Amino acid sequence: MLERFFKLSENNTTVKTEVVAGLTTFVAMAYIIFLNPAVLSLTGMPSQGVFLATILTAVTGTLIIGLFANLPYALAPSIGMQAMFTYTIVFGLGYTWKQALGMVFLVGLVDVVITLTKVRSLIVKAIPEQLKHAIAAGIGLFIAYIGLKNAGFLDFIIDPSNIISINNQPYTPGAGVKSIESMMANGGVTPAVSTFQSAPVLLALIGFIVLVLLVVSNVPGAFLISVIVTTLIGIPMGVTNTHIDALGSFSATFHDFGDIFGQALGKDGLWSMFTTPKSILVVILTVFSMGLSGLFDAIGTFIGTGMTTGIFSKADQKEFYEGKGFKSKMDRGLVADTFATMFAGIFGTSNTTTFIESTAGIKAGGRTGLTSVVIAAGFLLSIVAAPLVGVIPSAATAPILIIVGISMMNEFKAIDWDDLEVAIPAFFTSAFMAFSYSISYGIAAGFIFYVLIKSVKGKFSQISPILWVITILFLLNFISIALH
Repeated sequence: MLERFFKLSENNTTVKTEVVAGLTTFVAMAYIIFLNPAVLSLTGMPSQGVFLATILTAVTGTLIIGLFANLPYALAPSIGMQAMFTYTIVFGLGYTWKQALGMVFLVGLVDVVITLTKVRSLIVKAIPEQLKHAIAAGIGLFIAYIGLKNAGFLDFIIDPSNIISINNQPYTPGAGVKSIESMMANGGVTPAVSTFQSAPVLLALIGFIVLVLLVVSNVPGAFLISVIVTTLIGIPMGVTNTHIDALGSFSATFHDFGDIFGQALGKDGLWSMFTTPKSILVVILTVFSMGLSGLFDAIGTFIGTGMTTGIFSKADQKEFYEGKGFKSKMDRGLVADTFATMFAGIFGTSNTTTFIESTAGIKAGGRTGLTSVVIAAGFLLSIVAAPLVGVIPSAATAPILIIVGISMMNEFKAIDWDDLEVAIPAFFTSAFMAFSYSISYGIAAGFIFYVLIKSVKGKFSQISPILWVITILFLLNFISIALH
């Protein structure tokens, strides 16, 4: 039955090989069940609930790609998208986590429609190849920067003369402020390296060193091992929370999951964002940016891991770009990815993506969807780790963000930095993502400069109609923000 359903012989693999591959991938990416709650809980979401939502999303998405597309990949909440969810949509744009979940669902829904109608592949063709690399590298820079800040490796010096507002009110030097909930300063803020005097920062440094040593030594499951080791080291340092209430944790997990499940479609979620023309435009552009980032992430993983192994043949890739149906494995893989994101919004977590850690299982011989079924089983069984969610300190998860970001820097080498027509848009794409804490603003900056430069050079044939439309929408968004 397994042989016939997954076509094992046709793909030169066996049940044993697929099981080993599945377990290998699961161990390599199991860290996400702890990292995702740590990041999303900053928005006010209950971490225990996010933990279960993460697992259910991973199980659902991975089963879809395994059973529908017969591919050996794992789907789970994306690190780049969890950063965008928290730092751009909630902290930057001021939306609630319920509204952010609504956007996640909308991204999945829109992606399902444009994928089924092949519009998604048209968008892929419309965006210049160099900007695609800049987007991927920019997301990496953004993630690494967040990791450095979360680890406490960076301090920021703020002179009173540079403060613009406190608690969203204009700041006047000398004015008394009883309490500070938020502060905004201008470009006079100066970053500085931490003095490494506090226990959490020291633990993060130890954890980072441990992770680096494991990664460069190619130790399987390096991320998960580093989380466990750093958490244990944090016990004598007084950083790790040693209070474990197993029964209470399981109870809280299912209770908190009930508080976030379906909120995306509630009155405080998706439907509360379309109040004014400006808010509608912001939602459209944010949803577009999230969908675009997820698309490049998934395609990059598919092409990067599937070409050399034969999972995606050249004929399959040609079918994806030129075909009209859904005969290619890549098409079916992207359909699975879009449905998984839609479920992610309903369950209560950020957008999913095809995890690059799937490479570990593929290297172990995984070639079919049976590998994915094994991965999904691993995630389902990991629910027993619920009591550990509140134990693991951020110092144990921040180093992962740094390393993941660094691993994405190889995209920069695909950019022709000697050609300013390419280099300027690429720079603003990647730099704005990190330093404005916004993936969408980075994409917007890159597109605007690309269109501007090509227009000045008279190379209008290199600007697709789709790129014109997207760029104009981004410009309208910036104008509306300036006039607000």
